[in-house]
Amino acid sequence: MTNQKDEMSFLDHLEELRWHLIRSTMAVLIVAVLAFIYKDYVFAIIFGPKQGDFFTYQMFCKLGQLFDYESVFCAQELPFTLQNRTMAGQFSAHIWTSIWTGVIVSFPYILYELWKFISPGLYENERKLASGFIIIASVLFFSGILFGYYLIAPLSINFLGSYSVSDEVQNQIDLSSYISIVRSSVIACGLVFELPIIVYFLTKLGLVTPPFMRKYRRHAIVVILIISAIITPPDVTSQIIVTIPILILYEMSIFISKYVLKKDEKSKKINL
Repeated sequence: MTNQKDEMSFLDHLEELRWHLIRSTMAVLIVAVLAFIYKDYVFAIIFGPKQGDFFTYQMFCKLGQLFDYESVFCAQELPFTLQNRTMAGQFSAHIWTSIWTGVIVSFPYILYELWKFISPGLYENERKLASGFIIIASVLFFSGILFGYYLIAPLSINFLGSYSVSDEVQNQIDLSSYISIVRSSVIACGLVFELPIIVYFLTKLGLVTPPFMRKYRRHAIVVILIISAIITPPDVTSQIIVTIPILILYEMSIFISKYVLKKDEKSKKINL
């Protein structure tokens, strides 16, 4: 560990943290301003899953035709319309969508600032992992974002937007409700895909081991099913689609935990 880190007082740490937070916030705001200006592109992406010719619907439609199954995904248009019922509704949606776009796009830089804050308290060999940590964590996060956007969001929108208790009721979805579905789907998946990184740090702290993860695999599966039920519409197909990649991530995390422990054992032997 560095002497500078040892000599820093508590107030110095707070001051350093404040500047990391300021720089992260500035990065988010810069991207948010650009997203605000180019709203047509941003909202074209958000409204993508509402279109009947969206990539996911076309994929499932062709898959259904392959097995001679009449798929609901072959509809040319989803049976609902979007509406705004408040004076400031569209402006508010514009503002918050821009901010969340800033958070998502700036995620790698936010990780970089976080690493810069904690790295002085780490050993030299641990600090060398900085670039790898940021790249892997960012790849996992954006993979989750794409998974949420191309699978979870359209499945949710198609199911909920088409669901009807009676022909007397028309689906006129509020703009904020629609955006909330898209936002929660992509961000939830982005965070869930960070599981291997979380397990890595928990293993480094000694809180998680491969035997522990194998022992409680059944409990983990139950938790995964609950998470899948929360972030997907209430149909079995959607839950299976979400459960499979999370299970794969869990199994990957066991190997990561095993790798970390082996590496730590080798380091201890070398030091001895």
